[in-house]
Amino acid sequence: MFERISANIVYAWDFIFNHEVSPLRNIPDVAVRHYVLQALGFMWAVSFSLAIGSYTFFAASLVGHTVLIAAVAITVATLTTAARSPQVFLRGAGRRGDGEHE
Repeated sequence: MFERISANIVYAWDFIFNHEVSPLRNIPDVAVRHYVLQALGFMWAVSFSLAIGSYTFFAASLVGHTVLIAAVAITVATLTTAARSPQVFLRGAGRRGDGEHE
């Protein structure tokens, strides 16, 4: 079983990275073949870097969005309270008896 998996990994590696096995073997100039393989390698390195960076940035983005949504919720609650019960915002309203400032 492990020999078969090992053989598949070697085949896949050669198919991609061995210029004599991969479809790049059809390019007659070895220098151009090498350049194309390098360009593909660079493309994949950048692609994976951007993907990993996006996944890493997702956590920070999630926290940032949560803070913004919380700020909106607090603002809406404050404005709604100010419209319906403005006495809540009177100085010391929680320490004095009801009706002292009305």
